[in-house]
Amino acid sequence: MSKQKIDDEPLMSIIIPAYNEEQTIVKQIQNLAECSLGFPTEIIVVDGGSTDQTVRKVREIDFTCLVTQSKGRAVQMNAGADYSSGSILYFVHADSKPPDSFQNDIRKALKNGEQAGCYRFTFDSDHLLPKLNSFFTRFDRLMCRGGDQTLFVTRGLFYELNGFKNDYKIMEDFEFIRRLRKREPFTIIQKDTVVSARKYDHNSYLKVNLVNFVVFMMFFFGASQEAMIHAYKQLIANTKFG
Repeated sequence: MSKQKIDDEPLMSIIIPAYNEEQTIVKQIQNLAECSLGFPTEIIVVDGGSTDQTVRKVREIDFTCLVTQSKGRAVQMNAGADYSSGSILYFVHADSKPPDSFQNDIRKALKNGEQAGCYRFTFDSDHLLPKLNSFFTRFDRLMCRGGDQTLFVTRGLFYELNGFKNDYKIMEDFEFIRRLRKREPFTIIQKDTVVSARKYDHNSYLKVNLVNFVVFMMFFFGASQEAMIHAYKQLIANTKFG
């Protein structure tokens, strides 16, 4: 299910990488589908080998759920892109809620000649530090980016760049956007995606931000995937890295 066809608008493929998201995935799909009414859209969930009921829940509501052989958002998002049919690819994390106007926003940006971009983000939290962190996502700086902000890109540009790097288990979105920005302007739509603050349930806001900064600097200076993942797992409790 999930395809709606209108002749005068291009098809948008919404691709959701998921891993153990049984608590959020149905609500996420239903929200994206509701906001897409009247637009040609397909929604594809790509599961990375969940041990919970994510796959069953997606298929029970009659949406496509692919399952990849290995966990990792890069692999999952590439698999979703390869399976998809849309000329617009929109990558959305399972716990990120884009503005209800995302269909109009993205299509308007594309009609204005933009080929790729994202939103700002805000956390579903009233704490001061997350608000400060969110403020900087309005600026076009690589350090201020991240997959939580969602990412739209034309199919042609995505494949010109050869998609995400399959061997990336962390920072795959930063790596892709860095390559993309060397090719095309990158648009920051000045509206907020609402991101779950659940990663802070077992870690302080200050600690998560410091760790994110450390890992970004490791990425910037060319650290290996193994080194970055090791650092993240050592410093952050309850991560989804295996």
